[in-house]
Parts: sequence; C-alpha cells; structure tokens
Amino acid sequence: MGKPLLTLILAESALEVIPAEIADHPQIRRQAEKAGRPPRRLILDRSYHYEAMARLRDKEKRGRPDIVHFCLLEALGSPLNLEGLLQVYVHTYSGHVIKVSPETRLPRNYNRFIGLMEQLYEEGRVPPSGKPLLTLRRQTLGKLVKRLKPTLTVALTRRGRPQPVRSLGEALASTPRPLVLVGGFPHGGFTRQTLNLADEAVAIDLEGLESWTVVSRVIAAYEEALSLPEKRLRRGKQQS
Repeated sequence: MGKPLLTLILAESALEVIPAEIADHPQIRRQAEKAGRPPRRLILDRSYHYEAMARLRDKEKRGRPDIVHFCLLEALGSPLNLEGLLQVYVHTYSGHVIKVSPETRLPRNYNRFIGLMEQLYEEGRVPPSGKPLLTLRRQTLGKLVKRLKPTLTVALTRRGRPQPVRSLGEALASTPRPLVLVGGFPHGGFTRQTLNLADEAVAIDLEGLESWTVVSRVIAAYEEALSLPEKRLRRGKQQS
C-alpha cells in the first residue's frame, strides 16, 4: 500500500469574479475605475460590494474570498502538507475548480491574495509560466470527485451525524484515499447535489464552526491518527 493521502476540497466556495448581472452597478464601477481594471476581472467581496450583491441569487453564500484565504493558509501550513500527505482543491460557487500545489506559499496579506486570485482567473494559472502552483478550470464538483476516486468521502456539515473529530480522524486514516468536503462559504449549507457525493455527512460540533477551524481540526485529527507528530519529533531527534 502506498502512503496515505488526504484530499481536502473547499466546496461551493465564495470565491468568484464579479458576476455579469451586477457588473454595471455603481458600486462595482467605482471600484473598477479606482483599480484600473474591468469590473468582470475583480473578485467579488461582500466587504466592498454589499449593495451590489443585493441583486444576486444566494447572496448570503457569496462574496467571502477571505474564507478560502484562511482555509488555505491553515491547510498548506500544516505538518500533513509538509509531509506530502495532503492534496487541496477549491471548488467555487461559480463552477470552477482550483488545484493547489502542496508547494504553494500564499501571501498572508489579504489584498495580495486577492490580486493573486484575480491573476488566476485571468490567466488560468499562477505563475503564468513555469511550474504552476495554482491552476483554474471550469469543472463540476461531481466530475472532480469521480476523477479522484476516493475510498471514503465525508461532508462536514452541522446537519450531519455527530462524531467527535478524533474518531473522524481515525476513520479517515483507516482508508487509503479519504476525501473531506468543507464548505467554503459563510452561511447556509451544502446543496443536495454536493451532499449526494458523500458517503457520510458528519458534524464535529453542535455549533456551526468557521470553515478554517474545521479544516484545522480535521487535519490535526488525521495527523494524530497517523501518529504523525510523534514520527516527526522522533525524526528530528535522530537528525540532531
């Protein structure tokens, strides 16, 4: 058996460019003029586009790219990722999939992150030449999951079956290619189509936790189930 590999997908994430139906809103046009960019090349952000978003369907789930930023920082900085045991994808509300290289080091600064996402949507990859660290393509979540061929798919949702995160980590570690779906949006729940992709829907807390907290806790529980902290510390002693 090969080494274990956990796949994390931030699903239905609130990361997208300005939708066509609000591109002509005065609030959007003002920001576009200030940025010197066409409206449709800006990233939708509720903090700046609250009034314009009133027209949008599912507005409560959209315009929160900071959630993706925080979740990716948590995941990519984890010991699990440093060991090459994690692969990360971002599935967006607008129907795109971002593949994230384990070697990616995202900017901590939010504005720089937004600039990077705008470049990604424009170029389809970052950096534009050389080995890509981020790639973007139009793809359904269902097709992505089918291509990954997971041995167990778990959707994390407050409406799922209650399960302590330690127990979940052990269940994930007991199968070679586990996949976890975490919502990359601020309010509401997964669509029925997304839930149908999962073998199980699990709640790790009675309250709705922030997405980045869920990401951090699940990864840590999986690391514990693999005894990864002990292995890394033991290796460090041997090397010293």
